Amino acid sequence: MPRTLRSVSKVHAALFHLVIFLAILSPEALSGAVNPPALELQRGWRVQSSAKVSAEGPAISSPGFHTEGWYEATVPSTVLAVQVANGEFPDPNFGMNLRQLPGMTYPIGLNSFNLLPMSKDSPYAIPWWYRTEFQLPVDYKGKSAWLHLQGINNRANLWLNGHKLADAKDIAGAYRIYEFDVTAYVEPGKANVFAAEVFAPTPNDLAINWVDWNPTPPDKNMGLWGNVFISASGPVSVRYPSVITNFADNSLKQADLTVRAELQNATAQSVGGVLEAAFDGVHLEQKIQLQPSQKLSAAFSPEQYPQLRIKDPKIWWPAEMGTPNLHRLTVRFLVNGQSSDERDTRFGIREVNSELTPQNNRLFRINGKPILIRGGAWDHDMLLRPMTHEQYDAHFQYVREMHLNTIRQEGQLESDEFYDLADEYGILVMAGWCCCDVWEQWDKWLPGTLDIAADSLRTEMLKMRSHPSMLAWLNGSDGPPPA
Repeated sequence: MPRTLRSVSKVHAALFHLVIFLAILSPEALSGAVNPPALELQRGWRVQSSAKVSAEGPAISSPGFHTEGWYEATVPSTVLAVQVANGEFPDPNFGMNLRQLPGMTYPIGLNSFNLLPMSKDSPYAIPWWYRTEFQLPVDYKGKSAWLHLQGINNRANLWLNGHKLADAKDIAGAYRIYEFDVTAYVEPGKANVFAAEVFAPTPNDLAINWVDWNPTPPDKNMGLWGNVFISASGPVSVRYPSVITNFADNSLKQADLTVRAELQNATAQSVGGVLEAAFDGVHLEQKIQLQPSQKLSAAFSPEQYPQLRIKDPKIWWPAEMGTPNLHRLTVRFLVNGQSSDERDTRFGIREVNSELTPQNNRLFRINGKPILIRGGAWDHDMLLRPMTHEQYDAHFQYVREMHLNTIRQEGQLESDEFYDLADEYGILVMAGWCCCDVWEQWDKWLPGTLDIAADSLRTEMLKMRSHPSMLAWLNGSDGPPPA
């Protein structure tokens, strides 16, 4: 991003202090499916420092483990946010409260605490435990059960009912979205326990970093900052449905659409079935065979399905250019005529292109029309504490009233609810990674960092791709990244 635009973004940053609140798959998203609704693991958590816990993962993740003296918590919540919510510390947004917290050893005004190690006596220099006990509905019996984690900062060992699901070598990277097939480990109709041993980011980690957007809290936002939930499916799961638009010409009289979805065979056998997609009276079907445990990106193209060449479409336009029309897509996979899984999403019929002008500036076009990007930067609450729908909505109203058409997210990525409102308000989103830290220090990356970065990018892109508000992704905020 040009430095001038970034400077404008910084001016506006204070206007948008938001928190991550990653939306789960709602029961409405499964309407008409035979699967039970997703189970939020939001309440009933207990959190404690490993310094005060002598037990190990198998015991902590077993029913009946005693958590007397642990902090009560909801998730998403960072460790420091849990402590503040329990009254141990006053709100760090007021006065000098932040500077008086343990672990606040970096000098006032320093904006690179993320690049420095924590002091050895910091209470956050050691791992913390998150634990929740939940009753899995009996109608999950006979289904594939999937555990979803939509944000861990920064590493973790994961345990479920005494079984180790993954360790800190695999669970690394604040923006990766994780999904585990836990069918073999959960017990429908009984008490189940999930536990995570979470480690704060080090100076070499691709973490949630504030740079000069906000002071960095002493825990460096360690913890489960994204939603945790369990969903059910049949033998084949459906994820991330989306629609891609290409207009036949500048008249915008015909939109050629491509429908995509991600499939996964949860079984050790080959599974065949029918993938269906429907929107606005258009119905699509194709037969698909998945090999054991296969993941497949499936698509309906307009070349194969002429009904995807839409005449006189209702187009999604950004604010002040037209109406942000939205459509609803439903995608499901049938096995032996029965729904194995179903997802729906909203989408907009719109196409984004960009080009370099003779002055070497980047010109964006929406549906073939040039647009002047007028943007401000979006920031989280310092402790990543959730906001209500009403608060989100009010901030988008502020954006519209200031006649801005774009929000910039420089490593301040958001929830599904944020992108849903951007779609509804016609506000474009310019997303990407953070500048001035490990995300842009490519020459200093350690072995394995590239893999974490690539998977972080892949999962975030899948989450965002259905939203017509997405304008661009800046993998390098202040400069072009290496290939």
